[in-house]
Amino acid sequence: MAKILAVANQKGGVGKTTSCINLAASLAAAKRRVLLIDLDPQGNATMGCGVDKHQLAHTVGDVLLQQVSLDEVIVRSGVPNMDVVPANSDLTAAEVKLLGEKSGESRLKDILLSRQAVYDFIFIDCPPSLNMMTVCALVAADSVIIPMVCEYYALEGLASLTKTVFDIAASCNPRLEIEGVLRTMYDQRNSLTREVSRQLIQHFGRRVYRTVIPRNVRLAEAPSHGLPALHYDRYARGTVAYLALAGEFMRRQDEKKPCTSESRTTDVTEQL
Repeated sequence: MAKILAVANQKGGVGKTTSCINLAASLAAAKRRVLLIDLDPQGNATMGCGVDKHQLAHTVGDVLLQQVSLDEVIVRSGVPNMDVVPANSDLTAAEVKLLGEKSGESRLKDILLSRQAVYDFIFIDCPPSLNMMTVCALVAADSVIIPMVCEYYALEGLASLTKTVFDIAASCNPRLEIEGVLRTMYDQRNSLTREVSRQLIQHFGRRVYRTVIPRNVRLAEAPSHGLPALHYDRYARGTVAYLALAGEFMRRQDEKKPCTSESRTTDVTEQL
């Protein structure tokens, strides 16, 4: 059964979509079957995976409104083992319609039930706000990855998001939990970065990933080529960081399983 992960932060510009694409692509490179669902009307994850959002006959919005099936919308990315459910600005209209439908927040959860046997991981790239699409993602997800920049304003937004996660877990999705907090655009030389990082670890403990994602020009360039960083420049600092994150992510998954020699995963870089 696929594990469903929402990648969420209501604050924009924190590397949310970059993290979603590159963690998914790194896991795909390690022979995991991955589905990436773009739930942001901006369609950045769609374009970042090499799918032209302007040339789509159908999008995730049509699936949520039950106008087409999920299978009709899934497209192959340029990354082996990684499929994409694309989005564009049409998703905004779909969201408005979904707000008026009974149990609309559970629609994505119900749709994904049929695909959980096909993939190992399903990643949902949420919009940078706590709107209906984010709620749909959290209701469908097993856990949440929260990318964030180590700034004080980001801490304030993190408190709001974690409250939303706990509220949804209490009301309609008891399995929902915080998978991890990912520090992005990290600059060790910055004293504020180090202080906020310390506070994060103090509050969230082991939920804070040890891996940090540095500021990196190659990471910023990759989406304009429709490629994850791994397929744009595999030796860039940002690429290496996401490969390390994927390795840490999989080790955490192993820790949640009975410890057998068959279930242990090797480092991602060893599988490339």
